[in-house]
Amino acid sequence: MPHLQRTIGLSSATTIVIGTIIGSTIFMKPATMAGQLGSPIFLLAVWLVAGVISIFGAMSFAELGTMFPETGGQYVYLRKAYGDFIAYLYGWGSIAVINTAAIAAIAFVCAEYAAELVHLPRFNGHTENSIVLHIPMIGNILPLQNFGVKMLAIVIIAVLSFVNYISVRLGNGVQFVSTVLKALALVILVLGILFSGTGSTQNFVTNSAIFHLSGWSLFAAFMAATTGAFASYDGWNNLNMVAGEIKDPNRNITRSLLFGVLACIIIYLLITLAYMYVLPIDEMSRSSLVASDATAKVYGSAGGMIIAILIVVSAFGATSVNLLANARVVFAMADAKSFFPWTGKIHSRFQTPGNSVLVLGIWSSILVISGSFDILADMFIFVSWIFYGLVVFGVFILRRKMPKAERPYKVAGYPVVPAVFTLFTAFYLVTTVYNDINNYLGGKEPFINSALGILLTCIGIPLFFYFRTKNKN
Repeated sequence: MPHLQRTIGLSSATTIVIGTIIGSTIFMKPATMAGQLGSPIFLLAVWLVAGVISIFGAMSFAELGTMFPETGGQYVYLRKAYGDFIAYLYGWGSIAVINTAAIAAIAFVCAEYAAELVHLPRFNGHTENSIVLHIPMIGNILPLQNFGVKMLAIVIIAVLSFVNYISVRLGNGVQFVSTVLKALALVILVLGILFSGTGSTQNFVTNSAIFHLSGWSLFAAFMAATTGAFASYDGWNNLNMVAGEIKDPNRNITRSLLFGVLACIIIYLLITLAYMYVLPIDEMSRSSLVASDATAKVYGSAGGMIIAILIVVSAFGATSVNLLANARVVFAMADAKSFFPWTGKIHSRFQTPGNSVLVLGIWSSILVISGSFDILADMFIFVSWIFYGLVVFGVFILRRKMPKAERPYKVAGYPVVPAVFTLFTAFYLVTTVYNDINNYLGGKEPFINSALGILLTCIGIPLFFYFRTKNKN
């Protein structure tokens, strides 16, 4: 088998880690996390814990990435460890939930901040609740809730699906502009707010007036807030995609993951401190557009609008790159005869995986109708972490199944590092289901979020047997 040359050094690998992690969720999720915890100290602790767990996961992924440097990533690792069925469920789950819910969630960020700039229509409460799609044992979907934002999010997905359908180069151009503006927004948030002198450091230690968590309730709230942190750190596993091209992997993989994720931890802590500096924890928890509200506290409504514009363009580009990259998953599954053949066709004129882009765009738009930014982000993170846990546990399985296989990089701290990650993931998944059921029964959420994610993933089970039978015949 031919091998790619090892040309990626420590600095480049670290840049890849940082670039694939920092996204749009940091402009929304901290407010939700503040409401779940009600404590600045615990909010900062969540960022630290989730960051360390992400480092442990990335180190474990890297061992498998250097073992199997071929294209396919998690699909390949799951297939080697567990066989075709689990690998297929991951591939299908990527299409049905992980990638598409992520696209829908980022489009929601774009639309929510756009609503700060232009008025979007919204139905009254009676009309919003007039259409209810009931899913037995899961709950109710209310497609007319926040209708204007949902329609704008769908328009954003449709426009970017068209852009990526006709031109890969145009899609890349949108991504470049959005990355520059995202960096500018982060600089304004950190430097422009923290050094403004208009806030109070007392906010860093003052709990919510209604903070009363202890014991199990505190643990459950901490794990619920961890979902938001995991959503913001998502992307830590992407270095393994180029693990076979990294110079001196035993040294540079661990260091680049450590430096990269540590940099993201520091950035997220600084941004959260900036929010809290001008927004007490109670006020922060009530903010639907926390980045804009925090900036407006310092620079007035004009400052809030400027940051909103930067975030809209940034999220617009992030939606584009997710459509561009994740369409390749659909295309690859079709090429492997594990999905409908027509989705694997290259457009004769545009030379793009056009049908794959359309599949992602249409399904992402349907998911937009199902909920809100928080619902979509939480759902794709929950399903993602099911497979993250399986992949990392696969390190133990493959050490036994393939003890003599070449491992250019072995996870540092084995077996403690993958064991801690696997156990934490198990606690996280169980607690998330518990929280989702409680929120549904308490009327806080219209449906059990994690159950919907599991349902959409399990729809792939009959498809697995359909395509396996079809390929045999």
